[in-house]
Amino acid sequence: MSQTKNTEDQLTPVRARIDEIDRDLARLLNERAACAMRVAEIKADEPGDEAPVFYRPEREAQILKRVQAENTGPLTDGDMARLFREVISCCLSLEQPLTIAYLGPTGTYTEAAVIKQFGHFATTRAQAAIDEVFREVESGAAHCGVVPVENSTEGMVNHTLDCFMTSKLRICGEVELPIHHAFLSMGSSDSITAIYSHEQSLAQCRRWLDGHYPGVPRTPLASNAEAARVAARTEGAGAIAGEMAAERYGLRMLATKIEDEPDNKTRFLVLGDQEVGPSGHDKTSILVSTRNEPGALYGVLEPFHRHGIDLTRIETRPSRVGSWNYVFFIDFDGHESQAEVEAVLDEVRQVSVEVRSLGSYPRAVA
Repeated sequence: MSQTKNTEDQLTPVRARIDEIDRDLARLLNERAACAMRVAEIKADEPGDEAPVFYRPEREAQILKRVQAENTGPLTDGDMARLFREVISCCLSLEQPLTIAYLGPTGTYTEAAVIKQFGHFATTRAQAAIDEVFREVESGAAHCGVVPVENSTEGMVNHTLDCFMTSKLRICGEVELPIHHAFLSMGSSDSITAIYSHEQSLAQCRRWLDGHYPGVPRTPLASNAEAARVAARTEGAGAIAGEMAAERYGLRMLATKIEDEPDNKTRFLVLGDQEVGPSGHDKTSILVSTRNEPGALYGVLEPFHRHGIDLTRIETRPSRVGSWNYVFFIDFDGHESQAEVEAVLDEVRQVSVEVRSLGSYPRAVA
């Protein structure tokens, strides 16, 4: 009895302090929300015919970077970023509720990337294909779109690159999401007679599948979420998908983190129609069309080397305007407003048929 009383004596002042902190947090959150509403009023009063821009990726990136730099623990930098992302999401919804189109269906990793970037206060709208995400944003039905562009083990998503050839949308941000696959089913682990998933996920979990379910048929589907949906209504079916799909479709997680490569990540792009200012930690993407002649690619890349600008990605896609002509998608560090970046792009234009900026945007926040 004395032990219990001693514990309660120690807990009482700690709980009282927690209550006090909670009251301070509530007051400060409402103060922040009031400031966000004041920002909306000021922007609405700006002269000119253009609609005010409320979503500012560079401003959000600066806030998150500062929060992480000033973090003293015990919360991790990632925890702080997620908490403040939700605060930003809530406050932005008071300025302008956002609608975000993404490659669906619900329960996919792309939906998880949307939540990581925009928080739970944004309205999400799943689309059946990547080009439909582009169309939703182009038509104004959605403020932004989120599409996958690259996986660290399976490479580029060519459909996304191809859509940029005909779209005028710009890249407003990027999201990097660690991909952890789970094995899901309605039944037990020894009842599995068929396995479903996206073809990339099946490839990323090949060794685990060979070790645990040798000989069980594997069927590729359009998405991991579709696989989860099939598993939810099919006896003996297992699906490889994320934890979000398990929640969405009421499946049991029979195993987690079954991917062969533990550092597997997917990179997603945020699509919009706005130019994004410099955040201080930026990346730029361009599309370059060259003449079909010897040394064409060298002429494009040499200015980057000479000016000391780091290339982070270069991909080639066939051009749609002629046989054996190619378009290069190039990502590099820096913002197009920087003098050295402007100088490089001017030089690249001199040796190319076309150079089109796809946007400068903040690098992904962990």
